[in-house]
Order: sequence, then C-alpha cells, then structure tokens
Amino acid sequence: MSKTDKLLVRFLSKPKDFTYDELKKLLLVSGYQEARTGKTSGSRAAFINPETKHIIRLHKPHPRPELKSYQLDYIKDELKKLGVIK
Repeated sequence: MSKTDKLLVRFLSKPKDFTYDELKKLLLVSGYQEARTGKTSGSRAAFINPETKHIIRLHKPHPRPELKSYQLDYIKDELKKLGVIK
C-alpha cells in the first residue's frame, strides 16, 4: 500500500487529528491545485481541479492544525460527488 493509499484510508476513517497539511497532500495527488490569490488569502483556502473546474473551499484551522469533523465530511462528500473516491 502506497503512502497516498494510507493517507486516503486515514482520511476516510475520519480521525480527530487529521491535519490541514495531510488534506493538502491528499487533494494535490487527487488533481487539485491550491489557489493563493484573491479571497483565498489569510485563513481561507481554495483547491481547484483544473480539469473539472471544481472548487473546494474551506477555512484553514487555527491555532491548531487539525481539521474539524464537519470539514472532513464536506470534503468527503465533494470528492464522492466527483468520483474521486468511492
């Protein structure tokens, strides 16, 4: 099992300590790019898939790097809609 597969399994298990950096790695290997302009500056983040033009928006967690449960649910639902994950 590759590191990416392990990261996906970890994401799908919805751990309480899943970090923003782990999510960023997962989205980058799924074909998304992090947008760094406009309204995504500061605590806002956007990941755009150039092929599908799909955008995932969320707030970066702070002061701790762990994502909230509702953020993991949102991202999981978005990736399922596009068929990135099953």
